[in-house]
Formats: sequence, C-alpha cells, structure tokens
Amino acid sequence: MSQFRGSQLAKVSSVFLTLMLLISAAGCKKKVPPPAPPPPPPPIDRPAPAPTVSKPAINSFSAEPTRIEKGQAATLRWSISNATDMTIDQSIGAVQSQGSRQVYPSATTTYSLIANGPAGSDTRSVTVEVSSAPPPPPTAPTVQPTLNGQEMLVREGQDAYFDYDKNDIRADASQALTSDADLLKRVFAREPALIVIIEGHSDERGSAEYNLGLGDRRATAAKEFLVQLGVPVDRLKTLSYGKERPQCTEATEDCYQKNRRAHLTVGQ
Repeated sequence: MSQFRGSQLAKVSSVFLTLMLLISAAGCKKKVPPPAPPPPPPPIDRPAPAPTVSKPAINSFSAEPTRIEKGQAATLRWSISNATDMTIDQSIGAVQSQGSRQVYPSATTTYSLIANGPAGSDTRSVTVEVSSAPPPPPTAPTVQPTLNGQEMLVREGQDAYFDYDKNDIRADASQALTSDADLLKRVFAREPALIVIIEGHSDERGSAEYNLGLGDRRATAAKEFLVQLGVPVDRLKTLSYGKERPQCTEATEDCYQKNRRAHLTVGQ
C-alpha cells in the first residue's frame, strides 16, 4: 500500500516538474517585436485653384454740367475697374480706364459707357441736356464813314518805284499802278471834277536839273500806264520834284530806292 502511494506521488511530482520546465522554457523564449505599421500613402497632386476674375465695374461716369446751351461744352468723366475693352458711344470710341473728354452736343444727347472683360460687362449712361441759346440782340447797322478823294488816295494809293536813273515801269510798279487805276476810277466816280497829280521823284544823286527831268519822265510813264488801264486822261496831271522832296535822307541803297518813285496826290 505504501509502495502504491509512493508511486502515485512520484508521478505527480514528475508531472509538476514537467509543467514547471515547460513554463520556464516558455518564459525564456525571446519576445518577437510586433510588425511595423505600413508607410503612409503618397500625397495626391491636386491642381491649383483657378485665379478669381472680377467682373468689370464702372465706378463712376458723369457729365459736368448736365445742362448747357447750344455751342457750349460739357465734360464727361469716368473711372472703370477690371475691364479690358472700354468704349463710349456717340462717335467717341475707345477710352482708357480713367479719363475725361469734352463734348459739344448740338442737341440733348445720352452718352453710354460700356466696359467689357473676361468676367462680363458693365454699362452706365449720362445725359447732357442742350437748350437753345436766346438769339443775340439785333445789332445796329454799321455806318461806314464817307471818305473823300484825298482820304481814299492816302489810305489806298500805292507808289510806283523805279530803278536807278530809269523811268521804265518794272513788274512791282505795274502791280501798284494797276491797283491805283481801280482806285482812281472809284474816286472819279464819286468826285467827277477831282484832279489827281502824279508826282515824279528821284534820289539825291545827280544834279537838281537832271533829277527834275528824270522825275518828269517817271511821272509821265506812270500817267501813260494809268491811261492805258482806262483812267480819264483829263483828270490826271504830272509834276516833278526831282530830289527836292525825299522820303528818306540816309545815304543807303534802301533809302535811295524809297525816293525813286511816282506818287499820287490830289490837285489843289
């Protein structure tokens, strides 16, 4: 009986020892680390957001003044944002985003400003009212003073100039005498009994006697030219002063030229 119990105890002890060895062996095993987490997914490329495009805006559009009289001016002023194409009608055309323009409407007119851009358009209008100006008061008729023959000769008469020691009618003298012929015809039509003297003059060079003859030849040449243009011969007389009545007294060629002339004056 005691042997049986001893045998049972030995079996239990063997089993217990085996369990302890198994537990000890399990505790001595190296622990295995847990697996690493998976890598994060790669970033997704997303397109950048499109830029925001603002709609065109007419900040201001005005006319100053808005009421004018016909013939007066008004000034258009404007300010625009976010537009690429800006126009004003009534034949003004394309404009900048900010500016001003004077207009002269002959009647009441509406001006429209149109601003266009990628995001749309904007429109604004102003009206300039035009009233008819009152008619000016009637002006009194201008009374032209009546000139006598002498005053007409002084105001409109032209001298004919000559070359040195010559009495030939040159081109500029021909133009002057042609104008004088028209003048004399008007003078004689107003005063039929008037006598006109054609004076002959010379410069200071040469003797007094020679220059009196030269002045006479110059006066006669001018008279004959006027008569050929239809001036009545009986209304014309000649008189030579030679070098006695110079217009200029300087010893220069310009001065000498001013003295070589035929001159018209009214007879006494």
